[in-house]
Amino acid sequence: MAAPANLLQGTLDLLILRTLSLGEKHGVAVARRLEQVTKGTFVVKPGSLFPALHRMEEAGWLTSSWGESDHNRRARYYRLTRAGRQQLKAETKEWGRISLAIAAALRG
Repeated sequence: MAAPANLLQGTLDLLILRTLSLGEKHGVAVARRLEQVTKGTFVVKPGSLFPALHRMEEAGWLTSSWGESDHNRRARYYRLTRAGRQQLKAETKEWGRISLAIAAALRG
């Protein structure tokens, strides 16, 4: 298996928004899901994940509440707001534009 890749600036927000578009999750579950769907390419450490979740909540893209995890531990659960869904749509469109431009540049 290849080593985990570094996330480009802004990509983490997009991946978190996409993960939470599927339903409410606590932070560790978000990180696990990202690692799972990217087949280990992206491993998000708590030092990156939790500041991003907090910043996104401050921006109004997420809301959170306390609940109990699968292991009967107290955990903060995050879910998208309407603004978060709009942000996901905008960032998905922008990522598509950027990835096409990068692919064109690599083809030369």
